[in-house]
Amino acid sequence: MTRTETSMDALRRDGDELADAVVATLFERGEVGKFNSLMRYVSTAGQELPDGLPGVAREYLRVTGAPPDWVDWSEMERARLFFIDNNVHISTALSFASMPACYVVPHVAKLLSATHQLSYPSKRMAETGQFTVYLMQPDAFEAGGRFVPAAQKVRLLHAAVRHHLKRENRWDTENLGVPICQEDMIGGQMFFSLLVLDSLHRLGIHMTAEGADAYFYAWRVVGAMLGVDQTAVPTTLDEGREFLDLYMLRHMGPSEEGAHLARQLIDLYEEVVPGTLFDPVVSALIRYLVGDTCADWLDVPRSTWDTLVTAAPHLLGVLETIEDRSPLGAWALDRIGHLTTILELSSLTRGRVMHYAVPEQLKKDYGVAGTASRTRRWTPPPATVS
Repeated sequence: MTRTETSMDALRRDGDELADAVVATLFERGEVGKFNSLMRYVSTAGQELPDGLPGVAREYLRVTGAPPDWVDWSEMERARLFFIDNNVHISTALSFASMPACYVVPHVAKLLSATHQLSYPSKRMAETGQFTVYLMQPDAFEAGGRFVPAAQKVRLLHAAVRHHLKRENRWDTENLGVPICQEDMIGGQMFFSLLVLDSLHRLGIHMTAEGADAYFYAWRVVGAMLGVDQTAVPTTLDEGREFLDLYMLRHMGPSEEGAHLARQLIDLYEEVVPGTLFDPVVSALIRYLVGDTCADWLDVPRSTWDTLVTAAPHLLGVLETIEDRSPLGAWALDRIGHLTTILELSSLTRGRVMHYAVPEQLKKDYGVAGTASRTRRWTPPPATVS
């Protein structure tokens, strides 16, 4: 699949027809508040829907309540085991590479700044972390699993943002395309899959080709659940590299919104890390994973830790050696990784469950004008643009 500017432009004109129609109906009938109140108690797949839920929402939940029929469950299990083996590293990559990458796309930073919840960055980060943890549970797609309802709600959340911005004439659709369009949804899918793998590679994490393929595949399933057009989405890592390179070349740059969001992210994690001695590590990790150009666009501060962080691959290499040579060591590190991830989520959520509510309104001042086996080690696909 060869990407061109023309094919990417076509993806900017499309949103999510199903979710957009549901959200439009809920707003027209004044039923958004009722939907949010009732859906707050629907958190697991197969759970009985509450009385009074609007009919259009009930039908949407029925239609979107099952994964695509093409899902390879053995591949999903490989992805789950890959996540268990690398959960701390993946959480690090999501927080300090994937999210900042969103911020260096000015129109995406503008979109993220639109919702009230971005005044509380811990909520956004907690939702992202919780969503990934739900995805990687053994029962993610089964009755009692939490992933499917979360995906259904996130899809409606995206549609609500599109609804508000277009209805209130607060978005330059002619120049920026549809808000949260297909190109941006696929770009986000690449940020949370391929860019995570890139970051793990940069950190020196030993990944098998099979594990990397499976993790990328799992996010392809996520994209399908979130309304991504499967005729347009990259299906291989090489195609993903081509898409991500062109997407970033087309859109990345500095913006006031991006720098503001990055500052919120840094402040948030500096609060999570005990004391102040290690506060500069947060900025240093972002700079190391996204590169100096992007970090400068986001006004990520420099410090003496920038040099020290480059030693991270060597330290992680020692831990990987322990894991490879000792089954007990592998178990202990996996367990520590799991507990660390849970502790981070607990700190971000303050012990609460994130419910992914449909925003009933947007911020009025949201924007500033501007632009398993370890035999075959995975290496990133080469860049497709210079």
